[in-house]
Amino acid sequence: MQLEVNDLRVRYGRTQAVQGVSLSVAPGEIVAVLGANGAGKSSLLKAILGTVKAEGGSVRFKGQEMLGTPVSRRIRDGLVLVPEGRRILVSMTVHENLLLGAGLRQDRETLPREIDAIYDRFSNLAARRDMQAAVLSGGEQQMLAIGRAMLAKPELMMLDEPSLGLSPLLVGRVFDLLRELNGQGMSILLVEQNTHKTLELATRGHVLELGRMVMQGSASELLADEGLQRAYLGAG
Repeated sequence: MQLEVNDLRVRYGRTQAVQGVSLSVAPGEIVAVLGANGAGKSSLLKAILGTVKAEGGSVRFKGQEMLGTPVSRRIRDGLVLVPEGRRILVSMTVHENLLLGAGLRQDRETLPREIDAIYDRFSNLAARRDMQAAVLSGGEQQMLAIGRAMLAKPELMMLDEPSLGLSPLLVGRVFDLLRELNGQGMSILLVEQNTHKTLELATRGHVLELGRMVMQGSASELLADEGLQRAYLGAG
C-alpha cells in the first residue's frame, strides 16, 4: 500500500475529532472519505499531512512512518493536501500563488515546462497570471489550488471538499480533472459531500460519523446500499 493509516486519533481539548480511524490507499487508487459536516473528515486529512497533531496511531507513506515528521518532509516525499476553502493568497498574483506549490522542490529544471503545462490546462489562469488572485471565481480558485498542489509533484493528492460552492458545471470539470490526474498515475484520497459523483469516481469509500469509521466498502457497494444512502450519505 502507498498510504496506510492505522488507529489514527485526533483530539481538540475534550473533543475527540478522529477516533481510531484506519484506511489505506494503493498506488493509482482513488479512495473516498464521506460523511456529514463535523464527521472528522478534514481533521483526518490534516493529521495525515501533519498540520494538526495526532494523539495516537500510525500514518505510513511508502512504507515509512510519518507521525512525528515535519509537514515539509511529508510534502517532499509526495504527500500533498488541497485544503477546504482553497487557501489562495488573494493579495498575491495567480502566478505567485502557483509558484508556492514548488517551494520545497529541489529539482527545478523542469519547473517552467510544468507551469506552462498547467497554464495550457487552465486557460483562465493563464489569462490572469499577472493579476491578483482576488479576481478569480470560486471555480478558478479551485483550479489554482489544484495546480499549485500539482507543482509539488505529489504521488498522492488529498483533496478536502473540492466541489464546495461550485456550480454543477464546474463540479463536473473538477471531477474530470481528478479522473485525468488519476489516469496519469496519481493516487487520490478524496473528502467530499457530493457523494454520488465521488463514488462514481472512487474505487473504495469510507463513511465517517462523529470521528468514527461506521462503514466501508467498494464504491459500487456503497452506491447500491439504499439504507446507507439515507443514513449517512444523503439523497444525492
